[in-house]
Amino acid sequence: MPLTDEVSGTSPPGSSGPQGSVAREPALRGRWRDRGVAALGLTLIWVLLWGSFTPLTVAGGAIVAVVVLTVFPLPSVTYAGRIHPLEVLRFAGRFVLDLVVASVQVSALAFRFGHVPRSAVIAVPLKVPSDLGLTLTALALSLVPGSLIVEADRDRGVLYVHVLGVRDAADADRFRRGVLDLERRIVQAFGSPAERRVIEETPT
Repeated sequence: MPLTDEVSGTSPPGSSGPQGSVAREPALRGRWRDRGVAALGLTLIWVLLWGSFTPLTVAGGAIVAVVVLTVFPLPSVTYAGRIHPLEVLRFAGRFVLDLVVASVQVSALAFRFGHVPRSAVIAVPLKVPSDLGLTLTALALSLVPGSLIVEADRDRGVLYVHVLGVRDAADADRFRRGVLDLERRIVQAFGSPAERRVIEETPT
């Protein structure tokens, strides 16, 4: 008669004994934490899209976030980075500036009567293509007027962005450098030490 499980005091794989329950508790807490972070992020995006911070928009965003995460469950993405307050402030300040500049540029294109602005779909390979970094970069780009994510290649870490006002290859290269600079600021604000080292050692 095998005595391995009795002597070692461990439960066989897949058992629901006390030790198995204890081992699952951190995983369950991690999943609930990740879902909470995802719900908070979706609620923030909803408020930004509506352009007004009111109890109604916040409540509506929270309800939409819960429905989306329930009907379309996202793969587990555990946040392993660290929040750096000073870098977060720098990112926020530059992001607001980018919003203002892009809004002025798109408005100028709209009021140029008789002129048909050229556009392009530009592939941008990211330097640190983690799931969270890819998502945050894509969201930040989509919120800036004049740029829209059309596809995200998770396996290769490439974003395909539709951009207004691209006249030639030099404009495309300038836009790629801008996206990589945005990724750098996001990693410096929210990335792990390993990701920050990679982004600092990799030239833009």
